[in-house]
Amino acid sequence: MNTSTVPIKYIKERNQGIATILAFALLPISGFATDIYIPSLPDMAGAIQVSNVQVQLTLSIFLISYGVSQLFIGSVLDSFGRYKICLYALLVFAAASIVIATSHNIYLIYFMRVIHGITVAAIVVAKRAYFVDLFEGDRLKNYLSLFSIIWSTGPIVAPFIGGYLQTAFGWESNFYFLAGFALVFALLETIFSGETLKHFTDFQLKKIARIYVQMIRTTSFTLGIVMLGLAYCMVMVYNMTGPFIIEHHLNFSPIVTGYSSLFLGFAWMVGGFIGKATINRPFFKRLMINSVLQLAFVVLMILSLNFVSNLWSLIFFAFIIHVGAGYTFNNYFTFCLGKFPKNAGIAGGLTGGFTYVIVSVLSYGIVNLIPAKDERNLSYSYLVMIIISLVVMFMILKLRKKDAVN
Repeated sequence: MNTSTVPIKYIKERNQGIATILAFALLPISGFATDIYIPSLPDMAGAIQVSNVQVQLTLSIFLISYGVSQLFIGSVLDSFGRYKICLYALLVFAAASIVIATSHNIYLIYFMRVIHGITVAAIVVAKRAYFVDLFEGDRLKNYLSLFSIIWSTGPIVAPFIGGYLQTAFGWESNFYFLAGFALVFALLETIFSGETLKHFTDFQLKKIARIYVQMIRTTSFTLGIVMLGLAYCMVMVYNMTGPFIIEHHLNFSPIVTGYSSLFLGFAWMVGGFIGKATINRPFFKRLMINSVLQLAFVVLMILSLNFVSNLWSLIFFAFIIHVGAGYTFNNYFTFCLGKFPKNAGIAGGLTGGFTYVIVSVLSYGIVNLIPAKDERNLSYSYLVMIIISLVVMFMILKLRKKDAVN
């Protein structure tokens, strides 16, 4: 039952094709919100006179806000609809971006990044639920398997754009770009999109809490989220450390940082395509092989540092490891989002929320434990995350064997 008395603007069938394209186009907004200003991190720290760790914290704060918000936004979207909440979130996101661009106060920037996290959560979870609302069967499975591939366009394109914006106009231009991006899509959403939720859930906290508990108690679902967090954490640790390694240790420009991030974003997309191509192969076997290959390459990366250490070796090994991360993410994201189709908003929110909470805590912890200094430290960071992934994979194998016996 819809709790709102305001007339609902349902999506028109003739606009569904364009609205679907818009939904896909908004999925990478979380990547844009983090990756576009990655090449600007060193200059941003200097311009507002804060430490590297303080400016890196803007990434972690966004991730925490984005993750925690997703835990709750799904139930709101299932009760009050997708369309208007998404539209208002785009407008607030644009306003917060303008405030960041015009401010040199790190604490105000922190607060606006919290706003960014909340609004991006509403946008992304609404658009994930859009597909579950309108499609089913093999068509839905096909769309879900495209999510991580489409999302990877953010890490590919955003640092590339950000590197040029930083060089030409300074770090503030990145956030003006984000504001313009959000306003353009708000206009397009107003014209072409509409509500897709057919059956509104009563906003009853006890009922919603039972749904959350049921999902969290589903072990395969929760372990899948842990694997998602570990996979994306590999990318985020590079995002937080790579610019300082490339610009300070290797003495290259922000444009080179942007190109490097673009190339590694492409690695994530390659992993997603491989995941989609092998979607019908035995699930556990292919993911265990992927994790073992990642471990082999990170060990090779560490050993090779005794002979060579430069930009090319850094990008080569990071590319292969990120392909593996993209592969893991694609497989588990498809699995988790399709697990509870009757509560798509909550399932999408929990999946994204816990993933980003894991990423924010683990990535910031690793960056503080193993600081952004050189390629060797980055390789050790990868090693820690891959070993944890293997431990989780063995836990999944043990559970599978137990379930088979039962």
